[in-house]
Amino acid sequence: MSTHRLPGDPSTRIAVARMIRVDHAGEYGARRIYDGQLAVLRRSRASPVIRHMARQEQKHLDTFDRLLVERRVRPTLLSPLWHVAGYALGAASALLGERAAMACTAAVEEVIDRHYQNQLNRLGEDEPALAATIAQFRGDEREHRDTALAQGAEDAPAYEPMTAFVKAGTRAAIWLSTRL
Repeated sequence: MSTHRLPGDPSTRIAVARMIRVDHAGEYGARRIYDGQLAVLRRSRASPVIRHMARQEQKHLDTFDRLLVERRVRPTLLSPLWHVAGYALGAASALLGERAAMACTAAVEEVIDRHYQNQLNRLGEDEPALAATIAQFRGDEREHRDTALAQGAEDAPAYEPMTAFVKAGTRAAIWLSTRL
């Protein structure tokens, strides 16, 4: 990696494997959030927007599925938890209404935007193909955040505490999925 390694830091191979693992988990979780939202809001005004974002997340997930195999990286051990938690988060936010579903999306994507930027900074020039993929997906995630905000995310009931909760959960999921 382009930054100086300190004693105890993971090797480049391990660091890249962790990136692929956590990104796969994140895209899987995002897909499950949208599944939960669509289960509740399938006939709503917001459903075409959510479906569009879900299709993009599925493409991201398909890419990380392939990278797991190509790079021989094991997926996170927490996939069963993210399966349930992602769907529950999506459904719960949608039960609070379209704006709350959008607030959930905006919160998750804000954290993912920073997460992907941190990965790009760490990769530097060492993994150009992976960096290009992450940069492309980061652009999609930023688009999702901007779309959610344009759809009234900030007008959701209890926007501040809800997004703080979702952001904290997303950061915890990133930390755990990187390691387990």
